[in-house]
Amino acid sequence: MKFVLTVISVVSAFAYVQANLPAAAPCNETLCSLPHCRCSTTNIPGGLAPNNTPQFVLLTFDDGVNVNNIILYRQLLRNRVNSNRCRAAATFFVTHEYTDYTLVNELYNEGHEIALHSISHQVSMEYWRDANVNTMMREIGDQRSQVAHFANIPVNTVHGVRLPFLQMSGNSSFQMMASSGLTYDSSWPTNKYLDPGLWPYTLNFRSTQDCIIPPCPTGSIPGPWVIPMVSWIDLQGLPCAMVDTCYHHPHGADEEGWYRFILQNFERHYNGNRAPFGFYVHEWFVRVNPGLRFALERFLNMINNLNDAFMVNAKEVTDWVQNPVSVNVYRQRSCRNPLRTQCSPNFCGPLRSPIADKNYYMQICTRCPRVYPWVNNPLGL
Repeated sequence: MKFVLTVISVVSAFAYVQANLPAAAPCNETLCSLPHCRCSTTNIPGGLAPNNTPQFVLLTFDDGVNVNNIILYRQLLRNRVNSNRCRAAATFFVTHEYTDYTLVNELYNEGHEIALHSISHQVSMEYWRDANVNTMMREIGDQRSQVAHFANIPVNTVHGVRLPFLQMSGNSSFQMMASSGLTYDSSWPTNKYLDPGLWPYTLNFRSTQDCIIPPCPTGSIPGPWVIPMVSWIDLQGLPCAMVDTCYHHPHGADEEGWYRFILQNFERHYNGNRAPFGFYVHEWFVRVNPGLRFALERFLNMINNLNDAFMVNAKEVTDWVQNPVSVNVYRQRSCRNPLRTQCSPNFCGPLRSPIADKNYYMQICTRCPRVYPWVNNPLGL
């Protein structure tokens, strides 16, 4: 009954937000101040000088977590620490289908961030472009409780969203986030603000960010943060939001070429305004390009040994932006130590699909669901 009442209250909140959503006005820095509001700008939070600002590196992977890609994740990330002796972390934007939730639990317990990438990951761009708030709630808002339940991780550690194919849906996804308490979106590329890069900001006021895959939000939506996906520049000068969308890149086996390619994009941030540097990629692309695989490891080793660069998860970036401190103060902070959770692996299936004539099998950390979990029934009740 409590779950049903919660759903009803959330739907009511959606209706209220939609009906009363004002258009965003140009940002007024007098009225928009940290920790809860920030204009879209390339200015460093807190007015810090670049050489006094931590350079954050965001390594993210999209889609399902399973026995195929966990091998690379373990090889690349296990026991990795930054120069301040705190654990280095990646962010995983997870889809539901074909995900092994026992491995999601493993990644969480290794100190990585688990974020949301939708339940269905529909291949239709129009589906995401036209999605309303209720659709976003069923696809992503409900996924928060789904991944927490089946991976047995605290629901309040799930903060972030990346929309499938980076297809924006106007105000809808941000309204859903504001209503369901999600912290940040990392779906919105910028090709305009590369040098200097665009820092994270809120949507209390109108965004000045370029809209690469419309529709982009236009309303005033306090609460969620935007972590702009500052595009890389490929070998022919073309922008690419994710590494695997860079059309002109080094040969797959060219480790030195890949390393130089990564560094030239990183140095634009590090030698500039130190906006967070994103290494956004799908695991399969790293796996099929061995040069990239080894170049990425070299790059992360370099980052982990720099005194002013830190490989962190996306939530840690928004936390810092809300309370910016100098790199020396940041280095002295206590390391985060998330509460570890147990997982008693349970193999479930066959579970009938609600949308197709097929069966699914699941590896989870809880009791088996009655049917295969999906949109409108995220827990398979």
